[in-house]
Amino acid sequence: MKTMNDTIETQPGKPCPICGKPAAHELRPFCSRRCADVDLNRWLSGVYAVPVKEEDDEDGAPSEQNARTTRQGNDNA
Repeated sequence: MKTMNDTIETQPGKPCPICGKPAAHELRPFCSRRCADVDLNRWLSGVYAVPVKEEDDEDGAPSEQNARTTRQGNDNA
């Protein structure tokens, strides 16, 4: 009888996002400590970034920074 751990370890998973090799179970989603460290370095150095959309304040008015940027853009036109 197979246990859940046996099934997880033998199922083919997604490849390592850094090098494409099969991922190691203990380092998922990476295949090695090196690839995990490469990924961490990319996050820390700013290569990866989560896009941010500036939104209006709670009252619906543009934020002060947003308003300044808009005014400066209109002054240059």
